[in-house]
Amino acid sequence: QVQLGESGGGLVQAGGSLRLSCTASGGFFSNYHAGWFRQAPGKGREFVALINWIGDSTYYLDSVKNRFTISRDNAKNTLYLQMDSLKPEDTAVYYCAARGRSSGGGYYRPETYNYWGQGTQVTISS
Repeated sequence: QVQLGESGGGLVQAGGSLRLSCTASGGFFSNYHAGWFRQAPGKGREFVALINWIGDSTYYLDSVKNRFTISRDNAKNTLYLQMDSLKPEDTAVYYCAARGRSSGGGYYRPETYNYWGQGTQVTISS
């Protein structure tokens, strides 16, 4: 059983940066691919980025490509999301999530993830 906990959210102006962290405990983090999702008020949970278990493959939502960078440090059981050039439309609760290494396709679908953090609020002012 893996427990995930996010930190690093906050309020920043458009064009600013934030770095989210997600710390895993209770299991071997390197056994899992890990990703970030977000959910804005009144909307469904949206895939943002995924990094594979070893950290050599990444996938992004088109609208965050070249602005967000996902990374991980398995020795520290930590997942990161560096967010630059933030826009008001990036405002949402951001969640980290983990899925098993043997998971098939559909990495952009929330239901394919086994573990979730509690979320951290990111608010971008215009």
